[in-house]
Amino acid sequence: MCEGRPTTTQRVDWRDPNSPHTVAYDNHVLLQLVNSTVEDVSVKEHLSYDSVAGVLERRIQGKVDWSAYSALGVLGLDEIALKKGHRDFVVIVTAHLEDGQVVILGVLSNREKATVVAFLRSIPEKLRWTIHTACCDMYEGYAEAVREELDNARIVIDRFHVAQKYRDAADKLRIQELKRLKKELPEEEYKNLKGSLWAFRKSNADLSPTERKVLQLLFSYSPKLALAYQLREQLTAIFEQHLSKAAAKIKIRDWVRQVQKSGLQCFGDFLKTLKKWWEEITNFFVDRANSGFVEGFNNKLKVLKRRCYGIFNVENLFRRIYLDLEGYRLLGE
Repeated sequence: MCEGRPTTTQRVDWRDPNSPHTVAYDNHVLLQLVNSTVEDVSVKEHLSYDSVAGVLERRIQGKVDWSAYSALGVLGLDEIALKKGHRDFVVIVTAHLEDGQVVILGVLSNREKATVVAFLRSIPEKLRWTIHTACCDMYEGYAEAVREELDNARIVIDRFHVAQKYRDAADKLRIQELKRLKKELPEEEYKNLKGSLWAFRKSNADLSPTERKVLQLLFSYSPKLALAYQLREQLTAIFEQHLSKAAAKIKIRDWVRQVQKSGLQCFGDFLKTLKKWWEEITNFFVDRANSGFVEGFNNKLKVLKRRCYGIFNVENLFRRIYLDLEGYRLLGE
């Protein structure tokens, strides 16, 4: 009490009462953290590690602020491994907004369907109805969660995951055929096939004259490998065309018939995948939505993981991702 009246504490807008620093200095520390590490900033600013980490925890939320968005557009679901050897997966949920901006919406502790469902239910209903497309890989848990919770969303299996499946199928045949040729051909003759691995994986248009020559030699020894390469390139060409979904279905069905007539067994598993995910794969042709933005985003995350090795708390990981994406814009630089 002071002269019979209670004491008061003056609050000023240039200082957060929970911080030992001014707001301006906290902002400075956050700017230093963008694309950097807590350890590096602590050294540069002569602060303790905990002081720098405290700035991050106080100023950056550990989960999305839904009020920042009026519409979400395209949702992306993909997982990354927090540890080497593809262990401890977390799910990264992103959105590709109508203005082209990619934003982080969530980091989920695992990819179980129940976890994904719980996150989708946390999205305010008015925002859920603005999600018209959901891009993901061929994991059933993602698709089931989206079907149950996002009535307005069209599920699109990312074309790059599809391409990986049929390209791997052709590549397995290449491995089998090279093993056979290594046994059957004289050693000096087999050496002429050096470089065929990368040449086979390239599209015909991207081949150098040397690569084209080695492929021609390989195909002269293995006509069925030449056919697998041709079929692979034909399917890629279909996905490159701007077709309607109906027209794409006709062309892909025709491609399937060619595969079946060819007698090649290497595409068998892919044909089963194509049948199972037929609608979701061909949904790509509706507006050519894909997870390219997710894959590009995940490449940034891989850099962040290497830089900040040991971030296993999903809220802290969200903070670091959010700061790297939005830090310069939020902090005025």
